[in-house]
Amino acid sequence: MLKLKTKSEFLKVYNQGEKIFGYFQLIYFKKNNFKKNRLGVVASKKTGNAVCRNKLKRLFREIFRGQDKNLKQGYDIVFIAKKNAGDNFKNLKLSMVEKDSIKIFKR
Repeated sequence: MLKLKTKSEFLKVYNQGEKIFGYFQLIYFKKNNFKKNRLGVVASKKTGNAVCRNKLKRLFREIFRGQDKNLKQGYDIVFIAKKNAGDNFKNLKLSMVEKDSIKIFKR
């Protein structure tokens, strides 16, 4: 899995890409010049404490790993955790977030 690492890579996706809202996340995506998708995951302090943010990031990475085969290749994708995902993180299951993500990816 390729990752977005630098601030400039994230800013390019934010400024030039498209965004789609889900219940638990906001997803930005932009076409890149690679043959594979690259992933960036963001969970701000507004989302929750460190345990919450890390759990959400792990969930998003796992969803991306599972769905990467079904996605069009050649995109930079950034998952941003929403506050309501942080509020519900103790009850949050992979299946709940995955259903939300699949709905988004079908668009």
